[in-house]
Amino acid sequence: MSTIRRYIKTVLSVVHGPPSRIIKAGSALALCAAAIGVALLSMAIDRSPTVSQSTTGQSSRATQSSHPLTPGAPSSTPASPSPSSLSCPGNPMALGVSRTIEIDTSGGPGFGSMQFTTKLLSEKEVMLTFDDGPWPKNTPKVLAALARHCTKATFFPIGLHATYHPELLKQVASAGHSIGSHTWCHQDLSKSRGRCQSHGGTKVVEYTARDEIEKGISALQWAAGGAIAPFFRFPALRQSPGVVSYLGQRNIAIFSADVDTMDFKLRKPELVRKSLTEKLSHEGKGIILMHDFQTATASAIEDILGDLKAGGYKIVFMTPKIPVMSIPDYDQVVLKELTPIPRRRLVNASHGAHD
Repeated sequence: MSTIRRYIKTVLSVVHGPPSRIIKAGSALALCAAAIGVALLSMAIDRSPTVSQSTTGQSSRATQSSHPLTPGAPSSTPASPSPSSLSCPGNPMALGVSRTIEIDTSGGPGFGSMQFTTKLLSEKEVMLTFDDGPWPKNTPKVLAALARHCTKATFFPIGLHATYHPELLKQVASAGHSIGSHTWCHQDLSKSRGRCQSHGGTKVVEYTARDEIEKGISALQWAAGGAIAPFFRFPALRQSPGVVSYLGQRNIAIFSADVDTMDFKLRKPELVRKSLTEKLSHEGKGIILMHDFQTATASAIEDILGDLKAGGYKIVFMTPKIPVMSIPDYDQVVLKELTPIPRRRLVNASHGAHD
């Protein structure tokens, strides 16, 4: 500011002088204007907010730390940018991942408008989820389609199925997808007696909700070869207040859905694809519920991903802030049940009612 005052004083002293001094005054005026501009710019910069940026992939992201995390809320850190077509070799129309949300599962928050009100997604954003796997042929088809699109999903496998095919669940984990849980044997947790389809047969079983949940987690941890996400989906989306409370105590988030394809009833790839397209068009966004257990879904998934891309939808991937830890007593229970599987063929028809 002292420089500006000096230039102004010079101009005033020469304004009534001879032409040569007036020319000098003109130069001084120009310098004065420039100095004022620099000073104003410096003041603006000093008063602007500070945004910390880091580079991820091909673009930068801002890290905002003005709002602390609250239990059950997504992380305030914006997600990683979507990979471009260049980062997905062979598929210029790849979906990629638009952003990743880290979920704080403290207290057992719930997501999915079919049963909860928490908002996670913006318009045209979807989360891909698959239930009831892992299963031969079908799960590998789903994984291959996701890989071709360089995108991610969350799987909710059945613990018993994972003990049949631990190598498949390891493939899910190694591909970087999130693995939640879907009970040990797909039982209705509001009841204590049911039928468990095991090793190609069906048997009547008595159980508690805690047993079903914890055996499922232990089995999945064993099959995956490491900790899984504290994400849970109720079989058939049948919740009960007591079980919701228990999951809250375990800090396990509950995932319902916004778009249920009902693929377990449709059984034809074209019908699964049509169901998803119509329901998602109505909802505009949401958590999509499918089954990697179902042959129709495995056959339709490549076209479904293409439809999502063509429709302008963006994939959001959910990851946990911390994993869930299994309970040692249930780890031992599961290990005792890892008996050799009968050689008779296991077919989807014996599990067709799973939803």
